[in-house]
Amino acid sequence: MTKTEIPPGPAAVSPRSQRVRRRRGARKPARAAAGSGRMAALLVSPTLLVLTVVVLCPTLMALKESLYGPQRLDPATGFISDTEPFVGLENYADIFGAAGDRFWNAFWNTTFFTVVTVALETVIGVAMALIMHKAFRGRALVRAGFLVPWAAPTAISGLLWRWIFNSDGIANALIGRQILWTTEGFQAKVAVVVAEVWKTAPFIGLLVLAGLQVIPKDVYEAARIDGASPLRQFWQITLPLVKPTLLVAVLFRCMDALRMFDLPYILIGAQKNSVETLSMLVQNEASNVRLGPASAYAVLLFLYVLLVALAFVRLLGADLVGDDSAGAPGRKPRRLRFSRRNEVTA
Repeated sequence: MTKTEIPPGPAAVSPRSQRVRRRRGARKPARAAAGSGRMAALLVSPTLLVLTVVVLCPTLMALKESLYGPQRLDPATGFISDTEPFVGLENYADIFGAAGDRFWNAFWNTTFFTVVTVALETVIGVAMALIMHKAFRGRALVRAGFLVPWAAPTAISGLLWRWIFNSDGIANALIGRQILWTTEGFQAKVAVVVAEVWKTAPFIGLLVLAGLQVIPKDVYEAARIDGASPLRQFWQITLPLVKPTLLVAVLFRCMDALRMFDLPYILIGAQKNSVETLSMLVQNEASNVRLGPASAYAVLLFLYVLLVALAFVRLLGADLVGDDSAGAPGRKPRRLRFSRRNEVTA
């Protein structure tokens, strides 16, 4: 009687060994992520160092300076004191108290210029981008012409528009009326808005043009085959695909408009209630050697800009970086389908 030998099979793996293997397999992605994080921190560290020196240190110094008052007469010696007295939050109390009217006037002027100019620049900038994106003869010359206002220094632009808005300038000659654009009144706000939009609308147009150039032409060809009108293509293809780029441009312009100083200062002048902004208010206080109140105004302006930026990123953060749902595991990218009736379904 022969004895059949059964070859030994694979050893049974205990549950403990399986858990150890799972832990080791989970550690590899964690180590890779930690290595990527260290590399990213190393690459970003020079930028963070520059921002610390350029932004954080001046901000802390301004915050410290805002707690001190202007130099006063020393009754013991009869001379101006060499040191600034510590007043705590007195400068902030004066801003919202005795000096509140001027502060709120500058605050609302800054907000008005930001909202109006950014809205107009967005509309005009998108129109510029659509024109520059079209293929036609002389497109390079048109693009260069659109970028000339943005490339010109703001001081030069202010002097140019001051000449245009003179009492005997081109603006009054075109409208056939005598308007004093550079004096107190709402017409001064209009002059600043026109000059600001003329200068910075090409900036938004340039960024939107960069977003338009990465849109595949096949998308528009498919839309035309399905019967989509040009207006429908703009609302359903162009605008959604350039939305992240457009929102970044609007964010940059909002941050810049909130710090507006040089254009109204040169075009209209200093200490004009109609166009005085928070930055102009800071400069006026500092030029009169009231460094404590000037620093307090600067801190409030910094907080205002910071809150606007945080609100912008918080509300539109997903749109600023684009829709990442297509890259998520288990999700399929959304496709737009155009029906014969020019209706779009997702």
